[in-house]
Amino acid sequence: MRATYPFSAIVGQDEMKRALLIAAVDPAVGGVMVFGDRGTGKSTAVRALASLLPPTKVVHGCPYRCDPASGGAGICEKCTATPPKLVPETVPVAVVDLPLGATEDRVVGALDLERALARGERAFEPGLLAKAHRGFLYVDEVNLLEDHLVDLLLDAAATGENVVEREGVSVRHPARFVLVGSGNPEEGELRPQLLDRFGLSVEVRTPSAIATRVEVIKRRDAFDRDPVAFLEVWEKEDAKVRRHIVAARKRLAEMVVPDELLATAATLCQQLGTDGLRGELTLIRAARASAALIGGSHKAVTVEDLRHVATSALRHRLRRNVLDETGATARVERTVLEVLGPPSPSRTTHAPA
Repeated sequence: MRATYPFSAIVGQDEMKRALLIAAVDPAVGGVMVFGDRGTGKSTAVRALASLLPPTKVVHGCPYRCDPASGGAGICEKCTATPPKLVPETVPVAVVDLPLGATEDRVVGALDLERALARGERAFEPGLLAKAHRGFLYVDEVNLLEDHLVDLLLDAAATGENVVEREGVSVRHPARFVLVGSGNPEEGELRPQLLDRFGLSVEVRTPSAIATRVEVIKRRDAFDRDPVAFLEVWEKEDAKVRRHIVAARKRLAEMVVPDELLATAATLCQQLGTDGLRGELTLIRAARASAALIGGSHKAVTVEDLRHVATSALRHRLRRNVLDETGATARVERTVLEVLGPPSPSRTTHAPA
């Protein structure tokens, strides 16, 4: 089995790492879109996070990785039909790559029509959406994805299930996953409908500091030369991050979002001119997950938690303003300062990364 680079050994790229941690704590945030240069650790970070997460329980033998503890909600037809016989097993969190040239059948799954029509059996070969259920679906260069595949992702993201219909034969199964995309904006823009489905959007750049570049090279070279020894060095740090994630998931349900903070989030989105209410929902969910990651004795989400995630949650939701040449990141930061005021030094806003 190929060794996976440890998450805690990734140098810099703090915004990307925190966004992935937030999505891991609360998948309802809606996934992460990573824009940036090639070779900046985008795919490395996604695979590293998945290997870092605690294993998940699935129904033994189920091709859709159904949750045996779901109580019948959100599981496939086969598991629904035989609830007393559901046998749990523990498996690693799935990270599924969606290639740019994938066919529709490979993504959604393939029906054997001949067998279905001749014998009346619904013979179905699950696709990538089935394999990614309760895990991560990673699309590199997502801005180059063909339109018909984008439509399939939009349908699954909106409904949480995958439906395949051929010649009157229909199969449906749950398809809930954390969608992670990466791309270089210079190679083409992402369709607005799909971009809006990503909860968080982060920007990564090639580090400019010589010391940082040297450290990246040293660590990657050490990993490539002796992966086992390198993983042993970073095992404790990865274990620490894993404990933070597990604790944050437990703490998430206890976090309270005061009404005045909801009003602040709505005001921020209104000032930025974001369309719809998905911006507010994502902003609140991300702030709650971030607060759960930070930990401590407080149970209420604060303005500082909101400030911490605002840029990632809103920079990709802005309308283009021909009268304002300022970049999206600068516009969000400026509006955050206007609405939330200067940051408070009273409490840290840094999640483990």
